[in-house]
Amino acid sequence: MKIAAYSVVPAEKPYFEQWSKDHHVEVKLISAPLSSANLAEAADCVGVSVQQPSTLGGADFYQQFTQMGLKYIGVRSAGIDFVNLAECQKHGIKVTNVPAYSPRAIAEMGLTQALALLRKLGEYRTEMAQGKFSLNPHLISNEIYNLTVGLIGLGHIGGETARLYRALGAKVIAYNRSHKVEYESVVEYTDFDSVITQSDIISLHTPLTSATEGMIGAPELHKMKDNAILINMSRGRLVDTAALIAALESHQIAGAGLDTLANEAAFFRKDVPVDQLPADYRTLAAMPNVIITPHVAFYTTTAIKNMVNIGLDNIYQQEKN
Repeated sequence: MKIAAYSVVPAEKPYFEQWSKDHHVEVKLISAPLSSANLAEAADCVGVSVQQPSTLGGADFYQQFTQMGLKYIGVRSAGIDFVNLAECQKHGIKVTNVPAYSPRAIAEMGLTQALALLRKLGEYRTEMAQGKFSLNPHLISNEIYNLTVGLIGLGHIGGETARLYRALGAKVIAYNRSHKVEYESVVEYTDFDSVITQSDIISLHTPLTSATEGMIGAPELHKMKDNAILINMSRGRLVDTAALIAALESHQIAGAGLDTLANEAAFFRKDVPVDQLPADYRTLAAMPNVIITPHVAFYTTTAIKNMVNIGLDNIYQQEKN
């Protein structure tokens, strides 16, 4: 058995090598994301292990995939929105993911960004760079236990996020398609509109689907409190970027913490000349009340180890069975 792993970063290599040794399976490590251009590197493999960002192409890609004898696409993350599941089903390709590699890692990043924005650290940094060290009445903060945190989506990551905020004393409300009994002690279930209108911090933890794309647009931003902070640890296209910029510029909301952007595949996980960065990214990054990280909320030793091991196990166990 042989597996090709794409989008491999240095932090993953020790775990790939150890798994390969433990299972007596050759794993070919490829640093580039999987695409039609480099699929041939997976020749003689049973499947591929992939990570975002990857651009798998259209129907021709999946046809070529099966013609090469490949049977599995093992995604080393929870999100599989970049995989065409209809084409996979058509060609008999089995797709797996890692739904819970370390929910705590993403939850902690969201909390970190929210607290930094709540205490206006970006604004203070801007003022201090100008030699302003006096107490600015516009920069007085609130404390987390006085606030309502609203979660949209209550899966593994949303649940961990709820527990963290509740431990700090915040009131936590949540909108989720299903009622999960295990989180009743830390959240109050409500509807989508109530989360949008009542929350001081709104944190997104829902997958990207045709129904959720653009779920936070101008109408939703207009309904938010003017002190609201929007946190997106999920998928960039859940948020209308142009509408978000407009809401921030007009002080319709107070700030945004973003680990993901709608157009991130063009520059995240790459080194890009500053003058070639997208205009919307440059606009957001220049705002002191915005924190952007390059989709790295998952990037902890615990998460990396689990993503590699579980992702490869998914392929290995299906092939052995």
